[in-house]
Amino acid sequence: MEIFHFSEQPYTHGWDADVDSLRVFMPNSHCEPKVLHKLVNQRLDEWILCDKLGLNILINEHHSSATSISPSTTITAAMLVKATKNALILNLGIPIGSRPDPIRVAEEIAYLDVVSGGRYLIGFVKGAPYEILPSNANPVGNMERFWEANDLILKALTTHDGPFNWEGEYYHFRQVNIWPRPFQSPRPPVWVPAGSIDSAEEIGRRGHNLAMFLSGPNARKLRDAHYNAAVEAGHPAPTAANYAYMGICGVGETEAEGHARANEVLGYLRTTSKVHESLMNPPGYMNVPGNVAWLRKNQTRGRAGNHFPAMKRDGTVINIGSGRDWTGDTPIPDLIDANVVFAGTADQVAEQMAEFSEFTGGVGNIVVMGQGGDLSHEETKASLTALGEGTLPQIKHI
Repeated sequence: MEIFHFSEQPYTHGWDADVDSLRVFMPNSHCEPKVLHKLVNQRLDEWILCDKLGLNILINEHHSSATSISPSTTITAAMLVKATKNALILNLGIPIGSRPDPIRVAEEIAYLDVVSGGRYLIGFVKGAPYEILPSNANPVGNMERFWEANDLILKALTTHDGPFNWEGEYYHFRQVNIWPRPFQSPRPPVWVPAGSIDSAEEIGRRGHNLAMFLSGPNARKLRDAHYNAAVEAGHPAPTAANYAYMGICGVGETEAEGHARANEVLGYLRTTSKVHESLMNPPGYMNVPGNVAWLRKNQTRGRAGNHFPAMKRDGTVINIGSGRDWTGDTPIPDLIDANVVFAGTADQVAEQMAEFSEFTGGVGNIVVMGQGGDLSHEETKASLTALGEGTLPQIKHI
């Protein structure tokens, strides 16, 4: 089993601003560059520490947001591939359906893979609905553009006998012939996240690896759907190595210390959904069944923005996931039971991760959000050190 550390690189100093949306509409006058300089470099130092601890690295990007100030995963990856020696770097990911130039994406992937010596992992994401507006993309056809961009990028990465022409529905290139070619052969593996059965199945049919975020016990259904679709499509049967799961994490010398650190990271869940309702469902972004389900769900709840409904093993639903509706006071043990959080001592976290992998049928990659909210740089380093030195040796063999 591998462990990846992840942070959205939040700008928490702007979270108390009197605004109704931390994303898209919040003026960047709330951003103090000198403060941000310190925060960004702390996050980079924490990822570099992971390399020394045997932990891997996961990075992402968001746009026009105080909850995540990383505008490009490839920029972050470019700094980290040179500053690290051993860690795998999973770029999860690039919103290729909203990028106008997939060939530029392919070139950057190949270059980063070469610099890293084959430690770079591709991650493609659909992107959040509230990022359609700042990307200037058309929400209609987003998923179709995503998969066409996927096919074009992968062909560019694996074609080595000279230029080819691409005439698709959304992209048109007279001559594609990227330099350099990737270090890995035929290319780095691709990871795609999913929160629905339909998406998990399509990822399986494409032969890609599946990442699951904060889905708790539902991860078992997503994994099974992906596995069955991959096998039916003729791909080799996926193993645990083809699955990743992200949970919020805090590790300490005592259970109370680990829980306290996880509670600070939970600032992510308390704020990530503070998004203006007009941004949550752009016309055409969802397919018809998805749109119907979304409208029914939010009609029942009374408002939009509840991103992460969680369920305990006994079927009890925990009300989390909205920066506006959730009070944030759900007990940490309940969140551990729902597999939204891994927290406690290094031994307890190892036991929680091993049990979760067994419960889901085999998840070989655990992604921890080890920094978030107001968790300080020093507390983050202490938590990561306990994770790398105490937890990882106990689960590495799984």
